[in-house]
Amino acid sequence: MGILQTDKTLPVNRLIFDVRRDSALLQRFHADLGGVMADYGLSVAEQAALRAVDLKALAALGVHPYFLPQVARLFKGGGYNHNDSAAAQLYASKMLAPGD
Repeated sequence: MGILQTDKTLPVNRLIFDVRRDSALLQRFHADLGGVMADYGLSVAEQAALRAVDLKALAALGVHPYFLPQVARLFKGGGYNHNDSAAAQLYASKMLAPGD
């Protein structure tokens, strides 16, 4: 899934963009994920993929490629963005083929 397949109208793209920039929304995201997803109008498929932190499913739905590691960081932390962070490991395990 490349940048040309990104769906700019996809509600989850807006949610990820907003939650990474709004600390109050980030707190609410962690406390009431279902409520935030409902407020943004996420589809059932978007909600399931986000809850499962299923990066491949999110990519297939049209999530912007830049946002995929951001999703990993939202759920696993990783403010330091080092290769051994839980977020980096999640991204690598979901998005990279063995041997990449």
